[in-house]
Amino acid sequence: MTENHAIVQAGDDGREEEDYALNHELVERILKAADEGEADRLKALMAPLHAADIADLLEQVSPAERREILLLWGSEMDGDVLSELDDSIREEVISTLPKHILAEAVRELDSDDVVDLIEDLEEPQQEAILGVLDDSDRAAVEQSLTYPEYSAGRLMQREVVSAPEYWTVGETIDFLRRDQELPDQFYHVILVDPGHHPVGYVTLGKLLSSRRDLTLKSITEDSFRTISATQPEADVAYAFNQYHLISAPVVDDHDRLVGVITIDDAMTVLDEEHEEDMLRLAGVNDESHVSDGPVTTARQRLPWLVINLFTASLSAVVISQFEHTISSLVALAALMPIVASTGGIAGTQSLAVAVRALAARDLNASNARRVVRRELLAGVLNGLGLALILGIAGTVIFGDPKLGVVLGMAMIVNQIVAALGGVLVPLTLDRMGLDPALASGTFVTTLTDVMGFFAFLGLATLVLL
Repeated sequence: MTENHAIVQAGDDGREEEDYALNHELVERILKAADEGEADRLKALMAPLHAADIADLLEQVSPAERREILLLWGSEMDGDVLSELDDSIREEVISTLPKHILAEAVRELDSDDVVDLIEDLEEPQQEAILGVLDDSDRAAVEQSLTYPEYSAGRLMQREVVSAPEYWTVGETIDFLRRDQELPDQFYHVILVDPGHHPVGYVTLGKLLSSRRDLTLKSITEDSFRTISATQPEADVAYAFNQYHLISAPVVDDHDRLVGVITIDDAMTVLDEEHEEDMLRLAGVNDESHVSDGPVTTARQRLPWLVINLFTASLSAVVISQFEHTISSLVALAALMPIVASTGGIAGTQSLAVAVRALAARDLNASNARRVVRRELLAGVLNGLGLALILGIAGTVIFGDPKLGVVLGMAMIVNQIVAALGGVLVPLTLDRMGLDPALASGTFVTTLTDVMGFFAFLGLATLVLL
């Protein structure tokens, strides 16, 4: 069986058919070919792979293996591969590529992809990439870089298909057929007035299915809306998702057309926002990548671990206040983690829902009171259910009904605290203009631990001693 045949069996794109993960056997063959210096075999193995798969491959291997692959295969580098790479290794890959190969790869990209490629690079590498662009392309990229970071101006592509609103369908189709510099992908023809202000757009499907004598103005879409070049990219992603946009024209301060944003770029931002929230909820730096080394990983995580160390000391202070109670009833020491842990889980559940709702703008001032009330009632119901289970278990196992009552009451209190904390903490941080995902987890965990220990040990002191 030939190696190329084996690739097809694993999936035409080199990924496992069941889960779309890169085929392990293929990766091993690629690494072996690179290690043995077999350039032709390496290129044959990588030829069927999609740009995203090649980027995944380069991210997953070690730096030494990555360099071996690039030295033998680098001449085949595609600009799309550079766009798909994580920022953490993109600079390394660009440094490894010869200048003429880098130039060829970058020339294939749209302006928005070039901006995304170079905006986080050091100035010498930015100049290296800008230097290989044509004058018009370089000017377009440099203009995009003047807009604020994480704005629509950085996200847009300058290549736009536009036409006067008075043109007919036939005139527009003939123009598109003659134009040799159309973007690789576009979804709308944007209609502009004499001042180059966008006034509407027509989908390609509607354009191709309409009579040639109809004017473009008569077949415009109702979904048309413009985006300011200075609009935050998170707002852009929200608009695309909320209004089901495919593309949208971008305008400058004078409402003149300067570019267009397409759905693939907007969804990339939305995905990054989701990933950032998830990582921050876990107390992990949102710049962490699987390709990071151990020192980098430790440096990114240590600050939050230190913060958690100090917040956890609050629990220790609370426990120390009930030293006599614990020494009198040793069983309490075994049962304390149950109350605190269950409260922590409940708080995390409530927190995750609240942070996601805030990010999606489903949780706001108009419905915050209703959501808080819902979480409160849910906490009461969960607390009652867990109290019944734990109360019976405590009575049966330890033979003390009073201990079962204390466990049950502490569980109700901590479930209420967890439910309220999970929604009120991110709401408060959001009102203060802070990222609710960044510190909410630490605050909520501390709150449930402290209140869990205090409720359990305090009730035990009152009821059992």
